[in-house]
Amino acid sequence: MFRRHLMAAAALAAAMSHAARAQAAWPDRPIRLIVPFPPAGGTDVISREIGGRIAAATGWNIVIDNRPGAGGNIGLDAVAKAAPDGYTIGMGQAANLAINPALYPRMPFDPLTDFALISLVATQPNVLVVGRNAPYRTLAELVAAGRARPGSLTAGNAGNGTTGHLAGAMFARAAEIEVVHVPYRGAAPVLTDLLAGRVDFFFANPLAVKGMLESGDVRALAVTSATRSRTFPDVPTVAESGFPGFEAVNWTGLVAPARTPEPIIDRLSQEARKALATPETIARLAAEGSEPFGSTPARFREFLTEEHAKWGRVVREARIQLD
Repeated sequence: MFRRHLMAAAALAAAMSHAARAQAAWPDRPIRLIVPFPPAGGTDVISREIGGRIAAATGWNIVIDNRPGAGGNIGLDAVAKAAPDGYTIGMGQAANLAINPALYPRMPFDPLTDFALISLVATQPNVLVVGRNAPYRTLAELVAAGRARPGSLTAGNAGNGTTGHLAGAMFARAAEIEVVHVPYRGAAPVLTDLLAGRVDFFFANPLAVKGMLESGDVRALAVTSATRSRTFPDVPTVAESGFPGFEAVNWTGLVAPARTPEPIIDRLSQEARKALATPETIARLAAEGSEPFGSTPARFREFLTEEHAKWGRVVREARIQLD
């Protein structure tokens, strides 16, 4: 009996020693960063920026692996099911970690339990825009029109369940107005109809409207972040325009499979936060309409729990369903 216990203890000590050596040598091969959206999109650009900055600072080999599909679920599922050894990480987003669980009848992963959270990366507000010929100059004027003619306002969105759609639903509820939400397949057709006066307003991705704002084709009434955007400093927030506490932003964050060793998660988090603090990264994110938002794993966990509850509530209260 004693001999068996001694052998078991020796085996356990050997396994622990092996794990410790493996962690000490990490990384000794390329780290795969799974991006759950196509190349050249906003999430891909941010992923390549942060991955490149970390690689340049550490000498690590970080390889981007685009796995688009199902609103980001396919790529994040590949992360969730990968070996928890620090060689697979992923770029999570508000859509696949906080919104999709309320939209999809079945999810291939649980965002609250199937991932080790590394660091938040960036936030990006939506911009509430109207066409250049619209009569609304302020958010208050838009709300007044909605209250005077219930059900008359139309809000275009780039697709059911997008952050722009949900921000519009949140805004309508906060302003106590009835809004007809009109889904499109992407931002371009929304903007076409906005300019033609066929829809009244649009909660848009900053990149989709930045050029049109500069040319005067559309006018920004508010941004949905808690504070003013570095990209649009003259545009007030929804919160300061009469709706305190309003915040509805898209965001990204690095994740790894659950049970990835804590020392590896902590090191990845430290390097991500260093990369996000560089002037080059700040400028690159600003060009995309985003703000750096590095965090500890614990702060990311707290944030995700809050966002998961918030967006789930919005989807249920607005009775939003996928096409």
